[in-house]
Amino acid sequence: MRAAATDAEVACPEARRRLRARLRGLYAVTPDDDDTARLVRVVAAAIDGGASAIQYRHKHAAPPLRLEQAAALAEVCRGRALFVVNDDPALAARVGADGVHVGEDDAAIAIARAAAGPDMLIGVSCYDDIERARRAVTEGADYVAFGSFHPSAIKPAARRAGIAQLAAGRALGVPVVAIGGITAANAPPLFAAGASAVAVISAVFADPDPPAVARAARAIAAAVQPTPGR
Repeated sequence: MRAAATDAEVACPEARRRLRARLRGLYAVTPDDDDTARLVRVVAAAIDGGASAIQYRHKHAAPPLRLEQAAALAEVCRGRALFVVNDDPALAARVGADGVHVGEDDAAIAIARAAAGPDMLIGVSCYDDIERARRAVTEGADYVAFGSFHPSAIKPAARRAGIAQLAAGRALGVPVVAIGGITAANAPPLFAAGASAVAVISAVFADPDPPAVARAARAIAAAVQPTPGR
């Protein structure tokens, strides 16, 4: 018998519930790369390797380049993987993304929702703070992310999260994403502890050769293959 629906599930429109259900396994986050054609190639390879979601993240790109790249990646992902834009709800809405991801220094959830519309996923970085996750879900977040779980070359000074936060986050009734230094070798315990997906940059995109990206993605996707009913 299925457990009673949580408040987070009851308040969520059907379109977002369907998107939430797809947030599983490998959630690949793009590296900073000004070469749009190369970025498209490696993202396509990551999807070929089993990435179920792609987040476009380029903190240093000028707005015209961000628009060009987000639009191109939205097309690559369409029908194949969830596409999420980091930081920018208006850009996410403009390119028809499936979601937007915000951190503590980005738009508040209510502002992101107003810009993104009712059917787009909103993900929230919660670092090592379960109370931030609870507030985010109350305010309408569709998934929460915790980390860093391992040392990260991308964010070497990132706060470290504990594995117990994954189970606590899962009890909130939304998907939980683990991030930070994740590889095929260290991902399974995070998934076993409650993560719905693992967000990965370096272990997928360190080698920009598309076949290498596909192999790396395939290894991580296989390591976090969900069990039936998860």
